[in-house]
Amino acid sequence: MSLLVEDNHGGTIAASNATSRALEELQFALGEGPCIDAYTSRRPVLVADLQAHGSARWPGYAPAAHDHGVRAVFAFPLQVGAARAGALDVYRDEPGPLSAESLNDAFTFADVAMDVLVDSQNGDEGSKARADLDDVLAYRVEVYQAQGMVMVDLGVSIDEAMARIRGYAYAENQSIGDVARDIISGKIRLDKDTHEL
Repeated sequence: MSLLVEDNHGGTIAASNATSRALEELQFALGEGPCIDAYTSRRPVLVADLQAHGSARWPGYAPAAHDHGVRAVFAFPLQVGAARAGALDVYRDEPGPLSAESLNDAFTFADVAMDVLVDSQNGDEGSKARADLDDVLAYRVEVYQAQGMVMVDLGVSIDEAMARIRGYAYAENQSIGDVARDIISGKIRLDKDTHEL
């Protein structure tokens, strides 16, 4: 489960295992994937055969997810009315659609997740959801700070700064959060392009 904001920046707040967490982070590194599409479109994204139907939609994400053993992916937006918070992703290691019962369960889990997020904002300061939400918000602040630093250092637009951070994260097989922290601490300094197009 991931939280997102309007510009498709976000962070993972829950994952069933390390592979699921890596798949979520990969979407933020590449700026594409089912989670982002479900959030943006406000509709479920149901791809029963990632190899056959995902590559044209997500040219970077689909092959990388396939390399992680994903054969089908389903993303459900976390939303209540006009308010949206992110998406819940479900992965399968074999192609095929979700059964009607599994589809219903996924919608129910997405609704429950959104309820927990809303409840955590209504004063339950000690909740695990609130702590996870605070972690994601701190992560987002770091990414924004690193994005601003790259923009100033390289004299590029804010969008290009994010693209450079994503590209570095992908090339180095790191999460965007890790790259952002390294940029802020001075461990990483992205260089200007020296190649003319």
